[in-house]
Amino acid sequence: MTEDISIERVGVNDIHLLQEISQSTFVETFAKDNSPENMKDYVENKFSAAQLMNELSNAGTEFYFAKNAWEVIGYLKLNQGEAQSELKDKNTLEIERIYVRASHQGKYIGQLLFKKAINQFEVGRYDFVWLGVWEKNHKAIHFYSKNGFVPFDQHIFQLGDDKQVDIMMKYTGKD
Repeated sequence: MTEDISIERVGVNDIHLLQEISQSTFVETFAKDNSPENMKDYVENKFSAAQLMNELSNAGTEFYFAKNAWEVIGYLKLNQGEAQSELKDKNTLEIERIYVRASHQGKYIGQLLFKKAINQFEVGRYDFVWLGVWEKNHKAIHFYSKNGFVPFDQHIFQLGDDKQVDIMMKYTGKD
């Protein structure tokens, strides 16, 4: 039930919780489809405490936790302006990450995090919100498609020594 879930902004004092949820959900999501070496390299570099603190300290980046009474069960990362991984347009908002622990998937936690992102998009009056999703992550592509996102381009996502294709999708809020 989602009424027991809170969405809370992540602060610098939450860095170790952010690191743990970032690492664990990434591994849960992608380890089965990637080499252990590439996973280890990516997780150690992209989810180190120093890297996450750098991202958390960026004024253009916001992180949010999905929490139940006793644990962090998912998180969201949003980027605007120069903090975006690509585009870097002041009129767009990037959803860089939405991850939910495997044990809590199918319980609408991802939808709550998604709604937070769409709320930030609407409040910020951006032209569109966009994201990149691995072409082999059919579950995520389906999730974003059913929520009104459409493909508009693609880019390379580097996972260790593996160049993977991400489908770039956007949502304008218009029919």
